[in-house]
Amino acid sequence: MSNHAGGQGVNERYLAAALEWLRLRLASAAEPEITRAATALQEAESASPPPAMALLAQRLGLSRFEQQVLLLCAAMELDTRFGSLCARVHGNPAMAYPTFALAMTLFEEPAWDALSPGRPLRYWRLIEINQSAAQPLIACPLRADERIVNCLKGLNQLDDRVAPLLLPLESEAQGDLPPSQRATVETILRWLREREAERAWPVVQLLGPDSVNKQLIARQAAAALGLHLVRLPADLLAAQGTDGETLARLWEREGVLLPLALYLDAQETDSAPDGPMPPWQRFLVRCGGLVFLDTREARARLGRPSLTVDVARPTPAEQRAAWQAALGPAAGEIPARLAGQFDLGLAEIRHIASAAVAGPPDDLLGRLWDACLAETRPRLHALAQRLEPLATWEDIVLPPESLDLLRRIADQVRQRSRVYEEWGFRRKMNRGLGISALFTGESGTGKTMAAEVIANDLRLYLYRIDLSAVVSKYIGETEKNLRRVFDAVEDGGAILFFDEADALFGKRTEVRDSHDRYANIEINYLLQRMEAYRGLAILATNMKSALDPAFVRRLRFAVSFTFPGFPERLRIWQKVYPAETPVRDLDYERLARLNLTGGMIHNIALAAAFLAAGRGGPVTMPLIMEAARAELRKLERPVSEADFACQPPAGAVV
Repeated sequence: MSNHAGGQGVNERYLAAALEWLRLRLASAAEPEITRAATALQEAESASPPPAMALLAQRLGLSRFEQQVLLLCAAMELDTRFGSLCARVHGNPAMAYPTFALAMTLFEEPAWDALSPGRPLRYWRLIEINQSAAQPLIACPLRADERIVNCLKGLNQLDDRVAPLLLPLESEAQGDLPPSQRATVETILRWLREREAERAWPVVQLLGPDSVNKQLIARQAAAALGLHLVRLPADLLAAQGTDGETLARLWEREGVLLPLALYLDAQETDSAPDGPMPPWQRFLVRCGGLVFLDTREARARLGRPSLTVDVARPTPAEQRAAWQAALGPAAGEIPARLAGQFDLGLAEIRHIASAAVAGPPDDLLGRLWDACLAETRPRLHALAQRLEPLATWEDIVLPPESLDLLRRIADQVRQRSRVYEEWGFRRKMNRGLGISALFTGESGTGKTMAAEVIANDLRLYLYRIDLSAVVSKYIGETEKNLRRVFDAVEDGGAILFFDEADALFGKRTEVRDSHDRYANIEINYLLQRMEAYRGLAILATNMKSALDPAFVRRLRFAVSFTFPGFPERLRIWQKVYPAETPVRDLDYERLARLNLTGGMIHNIALAAAFLAAGRGGPVTMPLIMEAARAELRKLERPVSEADFACQPPAGAVV
């Protein structure tokens, strides 16, 4: 059904001959005239390339009589004289339309089953039947479908009832795929070509969260088969209601008339294994043609054979090679640093690299790093709060062993590409590539600040996830929330900081009911995602004793944040005020004797600064003590006035 100039000319000659032959038959012309017209029509049908009607008949399985019925209906749209000719044959001026009865008397070798629902005219929605309640089917007005009339005219364009539901692919990037993804395409093509002779395309299920690379793979596979890929979001099908059956049939017809393959985007949909079939799944059962199904996990009850394929981004080695190719031989260690932290596709790498290289030559790594952060910034919305990591190693005060563990965590994140990729550990490990840490200690002992220090040191985003908000009493909802969190940060530009971890990771109970069973499923799901996550995930809790030891064993680091002793409190007080803050006669040793956490010290210091600013003077010991009393009362802690009796520091002038 070509639209090129030669094919269009053939089609126009065919329609002219077909309409002339049909007009003569309706007008009961002399037999020699009809014979000459039939000969001209036969010659037009055998032209090369074939006219649209011949191709339509071949692809949709139309019999000779069904072609003639379709031509009779289409003639009403192509030539205004045919209405009066039909009325004349009917013997009724009001019946200026074709009917099945008219076709039965007009054409040779009529077939009674031509209007049955299983035959092409009705199955493919080629004609419309306008039937009133008391009217027999044989006498109902027939009308050719507008899409089919245009097709017969040589205008083979997508049906306008289907087109509004189709969206462009998320990534229109072109170019070669990396070897790992080319291998995936070859697997798909080999499997499809083995079944090509069956005349029924299967469903290719593309598994995983990365829709952009799924679309790249699906487009290359479709192109190799001579098909154009179009995308249909599954949630749009829910709005179709009872029209879903018609839409499925129309799409199946489009797949026959045009070289199309469908990318059905069901990434954000959920369906229970034993629940009712969702609209997109009913659509998939009913429609034909080649379908690539975008889904996180394999789906059942598709009604057709399916191939499941796990789709991943290019491997770290392929990403490193792409950075190297884009940046050139002078890039040094930059490709390894970027590939080790960020998980990007080749098109994204090329785009970022081209923009950065075009800038000033200084600090190329910094510009590339910032561009990667912007590209991979997660969309966590209500599930997380982004923290601005301002604290540095100089700001945090911890015992030496705890501080050493924090530095080791940062070093592992920084060096994981070298160890996993260059030194071959990835080939030896089937899980546990993620870096996870457990921070335990009372509130205010520095857990959040430690996460900020690491994020600041690594130049990564820091997101705090409050697990008390993520955990839901509804079965399955917690798992969905956790999945959304990890899917959003898979690109590697963020550190996850799970606060109040004991809300989910308390000691697992014996399974007594379905809620216990699903609680264990949620914990196991989180463990699996943490082990697969290529970034750093930190869990923070005030109660280490509430955690299941089996869970703690699967974490790589465990850092205890103890209540600060006198040396730590002294250093915290000495660091708490910025250099710009006016202070006078502060006795840091006396302040360090107050039994406070680092968080409480910060709150007291800030409150005293506001008191000083309000009174127009510097921060003094009486103001700090006043703020300390208020802080302890707020926390319902006992206040010993002996501790708060202000004495001047040694050597001060009274």
